Amino acid sequence: MTQLLGAQDEFLACLLDDGAPLPMGWDARRAAGMAVYRNAYRTRLIDVLRNTFERTARLVGDHAFSQAAAHHLITHPPTSWTIDLAGAGFAETCAELFANDPDVGEVAWLEWEMHCAFTAADGAPMTPTDFAATTADFDARQWDELRLELIPGTALRPVTYDLVRLWETLADSQQAPALERLREPKWVLLWREGEQPVFGLLAEAEALALANLQQGDTFGEVCAALMKYFDAADVATNAGTMLLNWLELAMIQRIHS
Repeated sequence: MTQLLGAQDEFLACLLDDGAPLPMGWDARRAAGMAVYRNAYRTRLIDVLRNTFERTARLVGDHAFSQAAAHHLITHPPTSWTIDLAGAGFAETCAELFANDPDVGEVAWLEWEMHCAFTAADGAPMTPTDFAATTADFDARQWDELRLELIPGTALRPVTYDLVRLWETLADSQQAPALERLREPKWVLLWREGEQPVFGLLAEAEALALANLQQGDTFGEVCAALMKYFDAADVATNAGTMLLNWLELAMIQRIHS
């Protein structure tokens, strides 16, 4: 068993790395076969990435995408049992390789998060009516200590481009990508409506509030952080408006107080 495991490790190392030594005892015929197998293996994985990151490929062009995909697969070979996760980390690779074009990393991030959201665990979001009934008797302390649990698959990050417009134009291979820089700080928010991943842009204040809640902050801590953006007298009103928006978008799964 130990000998078999060692042979498997040598084979895998050779498959993933052109410079790795061939397994002991291999002749020229087996070396040629490994080269063919390695090429087929990488081609298949590149096709997997192209299917997952269809819009990213359209944005940068097929040749540049193939090079980026090959680089990623060599430097970050898949380690999961499922091919669905072959694209893990590819958005970060794109952000690094296309550092002068931040739109590429942003689109790749969005495609990957939508891919992950689609397979995320099902959630049962609270309705505004459910939330109102649950919190009807809350006192000030309970509101301060309130924590919100978001539905699985929720993700957000700051962006520099209008990803809503860019995403729409990238859906059509005959249409030029709409590369429109945002005039003010925005975040892209992604969540799942039923089984369908959806996304939109948020103002920085609301996005940071939601990010803080996602990281475990209490509602009171979020309100305190919002004082950076609003007058003290307006914080409660704005926080309430944001909370209602999240409930109407069916993003809150449960509350903890």
